[in-house]
Amino acid sequence: MHAFDILGDPVRRRILELLLEDEQSSGQIVAVIASEFGISQPAVSQHLRVLRENGFARVRAEGTRRLYAVEAAPLQDVDRWLEPFRAFWNQRLDALGTELARGRRDERKSHSSNED
Repeated sequence: MHAFDILGDPVRRRILELLLEDEQSSGQIVAVIASEFGISQPAVSQHLRVLRENGFARVRAEGTRRLYAVEAAPLQDVDRWLEPFRAFWNQRLDALGTELARGRRDERKSHSSNED
């Protein structure tokens, strides 16, 4: 499965967001995902399995609990793939920054000329 197929699902993206905070038990993940998306425990377990089998999450047993954590490697692969595209939005963000600075400068000039 391609990384974007995995990340294209909002439930799996949300699970990864939860795992960014800290290691989470499957019960904690199910509670959040079930309340936010209205899906069952077996459905959440399927999403966890997809993340685990495709290397986006790892699991370890602690007694009877299963603790999940995010795996960085596949996300780094996605980041590397996106790198050439950053130029598109970086240029636009730079232009926006320039326009905002110009607007602030013009506003300061306007205020100072009104005070004279």
